[in-house]
Amino acid sequence: MSAHQASCIGAMAIADLIETTLGPKGMDKILQSTGRGRNVTVTNDGATILKSLHIDNPAAKVLVDISKVQDDEVGDGTTSVAVLAGELLKEAEKLINMKIHPMTIIAGYRMALECARDTLLQKTMDNKENTDKFRTDLMNIAMTTLSSKILSQDKEYFAELAVDAVLRLKGSTNLESIQILKKPGGSLKDSFLDEGFILDKKIGIGQPKRIENANILVANTAMDTDKVKIYGARVRVDSMSKVADIEAAEKHKMREKVLKIIAHGINCFVNRQLIYNFPEELFADAGILAIEHADFEGIERLALVTGGEIASTFDNPESVKLGHCKVIEEIMIGEDRLIHFSGVAMGQACTIVLRGASEHVLDEAERSLHDALCVLSQTVNDTRVLFGGGWPEMVMAKEVDELARKTPGKKSHAIDAFSRALQAIPTIIADNAGLDSAELISQLRAVHHKENCTAGIDVITGTVGDMQKLGIQESFKVKQAILLSATEAAEMILRVDEIITCAPRRREDRM
Repeated sequence: MSAHQASCIGAMAIADLIETTLGPKGMDKILQSTGRGRNVTVTNDGATILKSLHIDNPAAKVLVDISKVQDDEVGDGTTSVAVLAGELLKEAEKLINMKIHPMTIIAGYRMALECARDTLLQKTMDNKENTDKFRTDLMNIAMTTLSSKILSQDKEYFAELAVDAVLRLKGSTNLESIQILKKPGGSLKDSFLDEGFILDKKIGIGQPKRIENANILVANTAMDTDKVKIYGARVRVDSMSKVADIEAAEKHKMREKVLKIIAHGINCFVNRQLIYNFPEELFADAGILAIEHADFEGIERLALVTGGEIASTFDNPESVKLGHCKVIEEIMIGEDRLIHFSGVAMGQACTIVLRGASEHVLDEAERSLHDALCVLSQTVNDTRVLFGGGWPEMVMAKEVDELARKTPGKKSHAIDAFSRALQAIPTIIADNAGLDSAELISQLRAVHHKENCTAGIDVITGTVGDMQKLGIQESFKVKQAILLSATEAAEMILRVDEIITCAPRRREDRM
């Protein structure tokens, strides 16, 4: 079988697998791992599905890569990018069977891509001057992103959460300062946004339960010296009292360390590792809140949010950067006690607490929310927006079609194919909603021949709807990334004419 066929078959298999998750009515997949524990994931996030597939076909791997890159770059559109690349290859295969050379197809695709991108650029809307309008845009984008995810039932509620969280960032795309905490129990509607930072730990026994104007020392150090730590050495003693001496020396060492830490003038000590009873006692006597075993991501984020740095040695207090916040207190969420840091130094930090029926629901909700947050933070940076619901694809397809009519030679076939591949996206959205896609797309095409038309597919009523009235909007940056990545990936796979399996590298016998 020729390499072109093998590539196209691989890419199409991926596109077919994932296209059923596209759009507001897309279905989810259950991913069952073959490893120990047989973990089950329920998701319709393209990147998550593709990441966990075991793939032999090299062309299919390229598709997996682009969806991963799409996830890292803009966070959403992971399914669309794989589907579009698959469609482009499907069309290319037909042309290759018509004896058109792959390089001609690539040249045509290149022209079509330029044309489609220019069309998108002309059609974008930008409301960054008008704050209220811009917020509406953000809400619409968030709702459009969430409508194809598990949160679609309460999308207004979660869109509000996501927009609030992103607007607090004041234009930075660093989502580190938005923490997502998952707590099973309650329904998705019970989720809320909380300013500040929540650490998933209890406050220890005999410790102050509330601290105001906290100075926090975030550390990663061993606080467990009630036992002799001379590994592999043998200590011979001739009486029990000598053992007591050794223990006393250890205790003395620990007390010195604690005193050094207290000398920093802190009233909250957060440690990554264990804190034994003795040092905890000393901290409690000094009125210092000591938190042990804070998980690493939590502690790194806590240091970031409170403006401190993680310390491991305490000899010179002046070089240690302490974190600060106004109030530390214990709160209850569901059954669990957590520690809440409010009024943190990094004002934009906040925590989204997700509640839900089970771990699986929560994981999927987190992935959905993460997509929405990514898209919103990208949109705050690049404020251009487009309508959604298959509208951009139809607009591009129309322009690309006209380009094909003007272009002489075999390239025009490729340009034509590009326009067909673009129309496949609204077609699939309609198919997934169980609508008659052929009928709908032909209606859409007819409507799009009018100037400045804003028609797209309204999957709720199953008709051609006005995207402006429905408020279905997408971020320009995401759309552009989908277009460029998918075309480049398809182009790369088309350039291949031979798949050669290499022998594994021989190991030299080193004597």
